[in-house]
This record gives sequence, C-alpha cells and structure tokens, in this order.
Amino acid sequence: MVPGEAAGPLLVLDEPLSFWGGLDSETGLIIDHHHPQSGESVTGTVLAMSAGRGSSSASSVLAEAIRLGMAPAAIVLLEPDEIIVLGSVVAEELYGITIPVVVVDESTFARLRSARSAKIDTTGRVTLAN
Repeated sequence: MVPGEAAGPLLVLDEPLSFWGGLDSETGLIIDHHHPQSGESVTGTVLAMSAGRGSSSASSVLAEAIRLGMAPAAIVLLEPDEIIVLGSVVAEELYGITIPVVVVDESTFARLRSARSAKIDTTGRVTLAN
C-alpha cells in the first residue's frame, strides 16, 4: 500500500490498535490500557496487526510518531487500512519520511507469530527470520 524498504524485530499484535488514543507518538508506547500489549514499544519494529482500528485522527498520530522517530519501521496488515496508509503518506509529504505499509495473505500473516524479525523489500515482499 505504501512502498519502501524496512527491517526490524517483529511485534505481532493480538488485537488491532487505534493509533488515536492507543499510541503515544512521543514515546512509541502502546497506551491503550485495554490492549493486550499495552506498555510495549512499536518504535523500530515491523508492526503486524490484522487491521487498523479506529478514528480518522489515527493518521495524524502515526504521522507525528514518524516525524519524531518513534514509529514502527514498517506496518504489515492482513486487511487494507486507508487511515494507516494516509499517516505514512502525509509524513512523506510533510517531513520526507515514510514507512512501508504492506498487506499480506492469511498464510504469511499466520507465519509472523513464529518469526523474530522481518524485512520488507521495495516490491512489498515480506521475508521472515527466526
């Protein structure tokens, strides 16, 4: 959905995350107290979740996290999410910084849980490492 290259440790979320109210853009920490991974950092990770969740304002929170260097290195989704894409595209337009956003099939997404890290290439291909 947003091309680019990235690599990093995998953080596979148990539930979708709304960046609006769910992520502190200044620290990169998940701050939604109801989220199973509350308190974990997304900074520099290849963040994987089945889908985005929530408000259209989530794109501005993601763009701000990107500007501050607190965003994931890339986002991997099972379902397309235009709000997440918008956050990456806006950060590229305003700050010259972008993060890849890719959608994978169910088989690839299922394999994410057993991997420790992932690499995204310019074609959107996800390579996993254990």
